[in-house]
Amino acid sequence: MTELVIVRHGETELNRDGVFRGRLDVPLNDRGRLQAEAAAEALSGKPVAAVFSSPLSRALDTGAAIARRHGVEVIVDEAFHNFDLGVWQGRPKEVVRSESPELWDTWVNDPARLRIPGGETLDDVRGRALSRALGLVEEHRGERIVIATHRSVAKLLGGALLGLGTDSFWSFYLDNAGYSIFGHGKRGFVLLTWNEAAHLGERVVELF
Repeated sequence: MTELVIVRHGETELNRDGVFRGRLDVPLNDRGRLQAEAAAEALSGKPVAAVFSSPLSRALDTGAAIARRHGVEVIVDEAFHNFDLGVWQGRPKEVVRSESPELWDTWVNDPARLRIPGGETLDDVRGRALSRALGLVEEHRGERIVIATHRSVAKLLGGALLGLGTDSFWSFYLDNAGYSIFGHGKRGFVLLTWNEAAHLGERVVELF
């Protein structure tokens, strides 16, 4: 069986401050670096053939922590880049909620229909991540591979592997440095673990 492990990056200060990150290159904070190492330790018990990552440093550093345990180099892959949030990037969520109540309502209640000015749609993100993940699974049959990415990408990709559409976006929760494992065999993908977080200790819940 092939295993695909999807890891959300560790915490950043903008996570703690409730600011939309998108494609801003925000580094891991001290807690995030500890979380990345904890995820790496949790995933060290079984060989990993390859680690792929979003180009943003918070994902790259998380992926690199995992890669080091297995003697491989993290590979940057644009397909796992974060959701482009356009004009929302770098803005506090409460400000966006106040200034753009209609768009905010769509984000919370019908995200599949959302198009932020200057950004992507959820379908855009789902399509690129799924296409690349399917290719990687074919390239690494019988192996375990890791994708270090972002909350939105991980949720959309995880749902897509189970045959779900973008309307399931808010049905999934992910912790910083939580990971999910999918097995792939003759019958397709099966969810083995979702948002494993036992290695993280105290959780900082971020719903929207």
